[in-house]
Amino acid sequence: MSSSTPSSQPDPQRDGVKERTHLGLRIDDAWHSVQTNVAIKRGHVETIIPYTGYGSATWIRVLARVVLADPVEMAPIKGGEVLKTIKEGIRGWRNFTSAPVRYAKVTVEIDGEIHEVTADRGGIVDARIDAQLAPGWHTIKLRSADDILVESPVRIIESGTTFGVVSDIDDTVMVTALPRPFLAAWNTFVLDEHARAATPGMAVLLERITQETPGAPVLYLSTGAWNVAPALTRFLSRNLYPAGPKLLTDWGPTRDRWFRSGPEHKRSSLKRLAGEFPDIKWLLIGDNGQHDEEIYADFADHYPQNVRAVAIRQLTMGEAVLAGGRSNAKPSSRTPNIPWVYAPDGAGMSAQLADLGIIDHSFQEPAE
Repeated sequence: MSSSTPSSQPDPQRDGVKERTHLGLRIDDAWHSVQTNVAIKRGHVETIIPYTGYGSATWIRVLARVVLADPVEMAPIKGGEVLKTIKEGIRGWRNFTSAPVRYAKVTVEIDGEIHEVTADRGGIVDARIDAQLAPGWHTIKLRSADDILVESPVRIIESGTTFGVVSDIDDTVMVTALPRPFLAAWNTFVLDEHARAATPGMAVLLERITQETPGAPVLYLSTGAWNVAPALTRFLSRNLYPAGPKLLTDWGPTRDRWFRSGPEHKRSSLKRLAGEFPDIKWLLIGDNGQHDEEIYADFADHYPQNVRAVAIRQLTMGEAVLAGGRSNAKPSSRTPNIPWVYAPDGAGMSAQLADLGIIDHSFQEPAE
């Protein structure tokens, strides 16, 4: 049995000493204690919510969340192996109140080899494990301390891949007509994918890219919390978006602030991708709300060798108001050698990306 790389392993004793210096963490600890006590009294068990991972020919990044959940909800569906909790997610207010299992031990089976990883204080497993798998999609197995076994998809990116897509989610591929201050609550308590609308033409654009460049990975980068990942997966699948890993975040407090920084999560994720896949030039897709343009411009400025182009969805006036306004950034002047395209929908982006030679003008959409 092996373990993940040391950098990905939380240290409960170290983290506990430092984190308790902030009031937000003390409140979080108190709430977590209540959640855990209630869950234990109800007979809930440690279960794993798996998220889509990714990797290269020599390693994979395993992503999951460990929570205390009702064992009744984890009954197989009509003899299948997919658990109800995993297939549908923990819905509504239960998603918010389900107790994460801090520093939980998780056993990971990859191609017959066993590894042990540790969750962080939020129950999030984010571990890089050495493994040798062929390019394409694979399934790995995750087992909790209460012997709940689940499967997780992993996308292995082929060596030599030179193009990929990183796309924002909210207001880019998906529209929820709510003010941003209420969006977090909506995503937490209302996890029905039918309550969201797909941005016109965006699924066609991303599917077009994957058909023209079969090896190109598509990753979805969002400031949303990990607990909405199952609903996002269902939404993307239902609206025919290409499957791909979702890079979300934990909204919990840190050692020096009440909530984690969403923009910083995006910046650090992009920087990590540049280090993990130095040969890939990314098409970065976002919107002209308050942050994406600045974040993408900063990344393109520091890692121009890793950016093929930036595509920005232009928000409508109503969407801009709900998003807190439009960005005043003028990013293209900072990155003169990297093309920027602007359009209100996927069709407009497709036309401009075709003009740049990033996608093919002659592409024919498949017949329905």
